[in-house]
Amino acid sequence: MSEITITDARARTNRQMTSTTEIFKEFRFESAHRLPNVPEGHKCARLHGHSYRVEIRVGGEVGEHTGWVLDFADLSAAFKPLHSVLDHNYLNEIEGLENPTSEVLARWIWDRLVTTLSGLCEVVVHETCTSGCSYRGELP
Repeated sequence: MSEITITDARARTNRQMTSTTEIFKEFRFESAHRLPNVPEGHKCARLHGHSYRVEIRVGGEVGEHTGWVLDFADLSAAFKPLHSVLDHNYLNEIEGLENPTSEVLARWIWDRLVTTLSGLCEVVVHETCTSGCSYRGELP
């Protein structure tokens, strides 16, 4: 019988362990779209709409004085201009969303928030109650 050695995961790395906390805020919007690049006869090629739900996730250290990573109001303010562009609009007419899949939409949102929202770590797009996409893009 071989000997089993259990080691703490922290002992297996030379890098310093730091703790971070992740917060998120949900936003909702209604939009119409169609997917122009699907096979002929695919139902998503037809004009239809969704009640989208988007989660914006930000990570970082909890401030010693504030007790938070970021004020939720700052998350709301960062997403507000995007909400104005997306809500009750035809996504295919928005620059960069000509093929507005959940994947493309998540990256589109990321690209517009990453330079202004410090600590951005994930954008989650829920296209339906059971389907969506999570995007963790590159930082500048």
